[in-house]
Amino acid sequence: MPQLNPGPWFAILVFSWLILLVILPPKITKHNLLSNPSPQASKKPQTTYWTWPWT
Repeated sequence: MPQLNPGPWFAILVFSWLILLVILPPKITKHNLLSNPSPQASKKPQTTYWTWPWT
């Protein structure tokens, strides 16, 4: 039964993981965003507290 021979299937598994983990990530991370996100303002907004009329 050729399905039980792990030789060629193990090589296919190793080479596919090699491609996925070594070759593709640098290609994916090389892409730039179309619009760079701007940093948020460092000043906190002023918050006003609600004054309850019955207290």
